[in-house]
Amino acid sequence: MTASKNDSDEGAVNFRWHLSGNAAEVCTTELEFALMRAFEGFGRWQSECLASVSDLAASGPENALLHIIRMNDRPKSIKELARLSNRDDIPNIQYSLRKLVGAGLVEKQGAGRTGVTYSATAAGRKVTDQYGAIRRKLLVERIQGVPGLSDQLQEATRALNILTGIYEEAARMAATLRR
Repeated sequence: MTASKNDSDEGAVNFRWHLSGNAAEVCTTELEFALMRAFEGFGRWQSECLASVSDLAASGPENALLHIIRMNDRPKSIKELARLSNRDDIPNIQYSLRKLVGAGLVEKQGAGRTGVTYSATAAGRKVTDQYGAIRRKLLVERIQGVPGLSDQLQEATRALNILTGIYEEAARMAATLRR
């Protein structure tokens, strides 16, 4: 989405955002809109890729939890999973974990509020390995085929990490303005 500087530019698309009154606001709004679309596309990609290797109908965030649990092949607590995924919706995380445990991809160990961890089962490791292979073939090979895209992705990762911190701080400040 590009805001035209001159409404008469031939072929230019001029989107008028209620959130944008100047160039910085237009850039920010367009980035946020792109992030929303990317998030939804990424979620569909995750669901379709997982469906190709498993019978589990999982959302993007559930799929992400499975891979985060598998990361470094060590058990993780709900608190760690929430931190690693930058989520604070613990009841939804717990629901997703029950779903992954029910599918036999994750196992729960320990007891009590602080002693419970989750790890990938043998079936979960097999599914995540197959997912990785399909991801490599369908996604990573395409990325590698675009000259300079890997470098751009590294820069985008840095920018998104910075933006995450800015959004977190802005969210804390906005919370103080509640009525």
